[in-house]
Amino acid sequence: MSRFSCPYLQEEVELTEERERHIAERHPDLLPEHRERIAETLADPDQVRKSARFGSAKLFSRWYTDLREGKHVVVVVVSEREPHARHWIITAYMARKLAPGDMEWERN
Repeated sequence: MSRFSCPYLQEEVELTEERERHIAERHPDLLPEHRERIAETLADPDQVRKSARFGSAKLFSRWYTDLREGKHVVVVVVSEREPHARHWIITAYMARKLAPGDMEWERN
């Protein structure tokens, strides 16, 4: 398991081996080549949205001009507060446009 710093959540975010395999299989344009972009997106996102599909999930996104002529890296994080705080990545992908979701935070 890997852990990434996430100042927005003020916690670390987990990436299990199973979820990493899922991302590599479903989104091979992101993993394994651009693994560091996941860490960068969590550490310094352009915006954070509440997921429209999963109530407890947040979509962290960051725009990269050097990825395939410009793409967002989106990292989807689920949080659990009880019985103790835990945050983990369920998926991550590249996108030209962002999925809908209520804006929670945006870089000025």
